[in-house]
Amino acid sequence: MPGFKLNGEMLGLEDLIAITRGQAKVQLTEEAIQKVHRARELVDRYVREDRVEYGITTGFGEFSKVIISKDDATQLQHNLIVSHACGVGNPLPEDVVRGIMALRVNALSRGYSGIRLSTIETLIQMLNRGVHPIIPEKGSLGSSGDLAPLAHMVLVMLGEGEAFYQGERMAGAKAMQEAGIETIELTSKEGLALINGTQVMTSIGAHALYDAINLFKTSTISLGLTMEGLNGITDAFEPMTHVIRRQLGQQKAAALTLNVLEGSQMTSRQNEIRVQDAYSLRCAPHVHGASHDCLSFVREKVELEMNAVTDNPIILVDEDRVISGGNFHGEPMAQIFDYMKIGIAELANISERRIERMVNPALNGHLPAFLIEKGGLNSGFMIVQYSAAALVSENKVLAHPASVDSIPSSANQEDHVSMGTIAARQAAEILYNARRVVAMELLCACQAIDLRGKKQLGKGSEVAYEKIRGVVDFYDQDRVMNTDIEAVVALVESGELYEAVEAVTGKLF
Repeated sequence: MPGFKLNGEMLGLEDLIAITRGQAKVQLTEEAIQKVHRARELVDRYVREDRVEYGITTGFGEFSKVIISKDDATQLQHNLIVSHACGVGNPLPEDVVRGIMALRVNALSRGYSGIRLSTIETLIQMLNRGVHPIIPEKGSLGSSGDLAPLAHMVLVMLGEGEAFYQGERMAGAKAMQEAGIETIELTSKEGLALINGTQVMTSIGAHALYDAINLFKTSTISLGLTMEGLNGITDAFEPMTHVIRRQLGQQKAAALTLNVLEGSQMTSRQNEIRVQDAYSLRCAPHVHGASHDCLSFVREKVELEMNAVTDNPIILVDEDRVISGGNFHGEPMAQIFDYMKIGIAELANISERRIERMVNPALNGHLPAFLIEKGGLNSGFMIVQYSAAALVSENKVLAHPASVDSIPSSANQEDHVSMGTIAARQAAEILYNARRVVAMELLCACQAIDLRGKKQLGKGSEVAYEKIRGVVDFYDQDRVMNTDIEAVVALVESGELYEAVEAVTGKLF
């Protein structure tokens, strides 16, 4: 079978995206299969011996004090899933759901969860054949793991719940039948092994991270085009200025921008037109660079979590024992997704400020007001800036940290929770808004360049300009802006814009 062999050790961000958006197939390595078998054998022995172990022969959370008989083990696991399927809200996107499934398989493949191989194989078949459970977006505290949303994933494995299959929403049992996958009956420890983890927040956050890295690339392009639209001063981007600051992201951001602008005849040097630029141009490397460092750090932590054991209890085969710990706690992801929210939001904040400079006749260096001829009759880009301002204002609300909140649950047995899934969802919302703000900047910059009398652009910005003008014409009079904004958003989302620029400049992150 082509695709990825999972063992809980080597899955990277791009690998995950290949599985979720590229529909790559997955399977377990032989080593992982042996680890899974060994852990299951230990669980089965403990059940035979009537050992008292949390989640194996006891109830859950506050009910950990209740001992469950061997005869009730199967019913316990079924009850766990149906009772925990309390999610609400819209279904999570398909790519995120596929990520949840792949990450759960990857975590279980480490052999610390005590689940049967056949149960993991059912989840793999669903992933490979395109049975995507309906998982509501809300309802997780991010500790003990993503219980409610993961329970909705498992419902379909049992022949319950709902799923999307071949573009149609249907009952879970029907989806499994049409895909030729047998439903299962869970046994001791398995329900808990499937839902006690951080895979929902990690999948949502990982997809937002991947897109945020690509948004950073696009922000470098939009900055370059705006520099040309405003005859920006390139001296402030020269390497020595940034080397002596020592901040690596700042150095990278400045160098990338100069690379995009190489050969441009529309930028300026210090004192040619003015002494210095406003902060939204002159300090762009510092702001973009901070976001670069943020996203680099978040990537490191996300890739660790993608290959982590986040189950409880943990089956330690070599030590012949079970440890009830807290690896399900989402705080390591919650804090970094809150951090990522700020990193993404700041790319949009400074982008909106550059939009304002381009449309404001007092600031744009003799361009027409709101970048349109016959102003008054035409409003031009006036309301584009309004819309951008609304989006960045919304982002400021969403950027408030979710991880600083905690509401105790399970009769105060679970007395501190992470809210990490909320942080991940907010990061995805901020990304959605930021992408549109940057698209608006790209439109404004191309309009400014044309109004100023387009000359030779930089080697990267020229490619970007041509791509944008391939989907959006010059504005000689007012027309519906939303259509053009979304056309540029599509260029950004597809990767076509930054990939075309990277073909001539090299990597932009």
